[in-house]
Amino acid sequence: MIELRHLRTLLALRETGSLVEAAERVHLTQSALSHQLKDLESRLDSALFVRKSRPVAFTRTGERLLALAEQVLPRVREAERDVARLAGTEQGRLHMAIECHSCFQWLMPTVDHFRDHWPEIEIDIPTGHHFEPLPALAREQLDLVITADPQPIDGIHYAPLFRYEGLLAVARQHPLAGQDFVVPEMLSDQTLITYPVEQSRLDVFTQFLDPAGVRPEEVRTAELTIMMMQLVASGRGVCALPSWALTEYLERDYVSAVPLGESGTWSTLYAALRDDTREAPWMQDFLRTARETSFAVLSGIRPAGRDAETPG
Repeated sequence: MIELRHLRTLLALRETGSLVEAAERVHLTQSALSHQLKDLESRLDSALFVRKSRPVAFTRTGERLLALAEQVLPRVREAERDVARLAGTEQGRLHMAIECHSCFQWLMPTVDHFRDHWPEIEIDIPTGHHFEPLPALAREQLDLVITADPQPIDGIHYAPLFRYEGLLAVARQHPLAGQDFVVPEMLSDQTLITYPVEQSRLDVFTQFLDPAGVRPEEVRTAELTIMMMQLVASGRGVCALPSWALTEYLERDYVSAVPLGESGTWSTLYAALRDDTREAPWMQDFLRTARETSFAVLSGIRPAGRDAETPG
């Protein structure tokens, strides 16, 4: 009567607080998710949650099934890992590189959680390397690359992790701080602060400024997010960052943030991996852990969806 998919759906509904976002999380349409829940309620002859409540309010039946989900799903996950070990597929190496200056906020908890469950997998994040990560992945110098800039390379697969919105950070007293959104032309007289990477790899250029043929008055770089925020807060420029990277600064009222464009500017973050390791149980578990951890620690992100998969 009660299936694992039901338990996963209920957890997603509790974590997101809405049917729309829960459907995205479990890769269903809203209609399909609603049908699944109504079918379960019919089998149980009991409502699971209060309709039109936001955030979702669960009934006693719903709360009981949520408690079951918290007990059962982790044990199913652990059993899956044990089965993979019994099949003799536990050996592996996970050396990774990050083409994302603000990714450590969710990546470090992911690595810690993964290491607890796969202590036999060798994990390393090399620093100070002087090679391009994606070609190094193809040469087997690396095993995984976190990137928002997938390149077509034979033998490399891009697994989507999540979608994120880029926001423009401005000083609280900046004229743009009161805007509902900014258009590219509004940055033509601004100093844009970026990380020290090629502009061809920055979403603010490729998705926002370049299509409109607009250039900022000046571009300056900073190595660290906190340095960028200090420059922005003191009125020395503006910068575009993923929404999650700005959360703590917005909560402290240190800077303001404005959407890039009326519909926002969204990008997908990927885990790039070789075809010869993508189906390894420990690699699949790492990807799943990365997605789950991201949604647990980051705000404002969305599921990427299976249609975001980009084969090599």
